[in-house]
Amino acid sequence: MAPSTLRLSISSLFLLTVSLFSIVSSALKFDLTAQQRGHRQRCIRNFVAKDTLVVVTATVSGVRGDGQQVNIHIRDAVGNEYGRPKDVVGEARMAFTSHADSAFDVCFENNIEDGRHSGLTRSVELDVDIGADARDWSAIQAAEKLKPVEIELRRIEEVVSEIVNQMEYLRSREQKLRDTNESTNERVKYFALAIMATLVGLGGWQVVYLRAYFRSKHLI
Repeated sequence: MAPSTLRLSISSLFLLTVSLFSIVSSALKFDLTAQQRGHRQRCIRNFVAKDTLVVVTATVSGVRGDGQQVNIHIRDAVGNEYGRPKDVVGEARMAFTSHADSAFDVCFENNIEDGRHSGLTRSVELDVDIGADARDWSAIQAAEKLKPVEIELRRIEEVVSEIVNQMEYLRSREQKLRDTNESTNERVKYFALAIMATLVGLGGWQVVYLRAYFRSKHLI
């Protein structure tokens, strides 16, 4: 095999491996039925690390004035708000940087306007890009005048960095859970010893009490 062909094969294998382990964007299509205000929302959940760029792109079918109003609410599990666009039609793009290591929800509601009949629906296409996938690499390439190979290596470097950070986060979470487990085991052990000591003491007190009682009754 020629050296150039070998280098190409190794590069292709490396790119394939990184692609398999990289953080990929998620795409989802669904129909949203119009309901009265206050009904349950439909939410899509993703996890994101702190200080990570997230780009949410929602494409909603229909036109304004058709008796439906699609609202979007983006929030995380610790209470941070990232956007509440109202009456969304067409493409809506929302970008934010996460404030905490937490899951975040992209929630949709389709409110039916007063006087309209039920059964109306809107189609929604949702794309969530996280981390390196959320960056505009074409703009970066144009601004820094990078070659295609250079911008691809730059992107791969960021993806690998995200994988390393995720592994480090998982390692720290595993360490925290292990510490919690060991602490719980210690507490259970001491609690069991306290119960055993209490039972032994109670048994000894019962023996002493019954012996004194029987002696007072001249039974022994």
